Amino acid sequence: MEVIQPAHAAQRPPLAPLLGATVVATFSIVFGIVIAYVAIATPVLRAVIPEGRLNAGQAATGVIVWSIALVAPTAFVLIGANRLARILAATRRRMPHRSATLRALDALPDDVTIATGIAMPDGRPISDVVIGPFGAAVVRELPPVAVTRVREGRWQLRTRRGWIVIESPLERAARDSERVRRWLAHDDADFIVKVYAAVVGPEPTIPRTTDCAVLTPDQLAPWIAGLPPQRSLTEGRRERLLEYVRDATR
Repeated sequence: MEVIQPAHAAQRPPLAPLLGATVVATFSIVFGIVIAYVAIATPVLRAVIPEGRLNAGQAATGVIVWSIALVAPTAFVLIGANRLARILAATRRRMPHRSATLRALDALPDDVTIATGIAMPDGRPISDVVIGPFGAAVVRELPPVAVTRVREGRWQLRTRRGWIVIESPLERAARDSERVRRWLAHDDADFIVKVYAAVVGPEPTIPRTTDCAVLTPDQLAPWIAGLPPQRSLTEGRRERLLEYVRDATR
């Protein structure tokens, strides 16, 4: 199964800067732990600070030394941990995202292609588009059940300010399928591609509509395999269609 995606989405972060930043962050954490160990478990501080009755200068020196001994380890550990967290977040953002659609369609034959991360001519991104002998199918992932609900036919999303109304994922997928159909029916095309729509989620309880199927990840591959072939979409036309999609990612 071929996967078509924008070139920038497949780029991995450079290894050398990543390793360098990771080493510096790790060294900062280790250095902070070492300073804490020296300050707490060894007599170094007692050797630096004189014993007995201290004058004003010695007392001030003692306060400064103890302040550094207590603050420095925590500062180095926090700086290193924060830097490691930022490195991890940046790496995850730049790593190719393997959606549930891609994972569910791994077993499909070679004549099925997935286009992901494609931006339409209007600038708005489109969901995963599966292309095969049947035409095309737009597949969207349902939002998490923990933060969404349906009340009186309206979708709602839970935010910090409470529940707000959002667009139905089924209607969004159906509208996206129409956008893809119009996009593929460009001026140079001498055929119309049939485009289907589906939403995927774990154990969805919402009913399907006439324009959009509702599937679990296990049902997605059989649903794609069961779509009827589009007779007008010959092998040559399908290859032209795929080339048109590839051009959109360059």
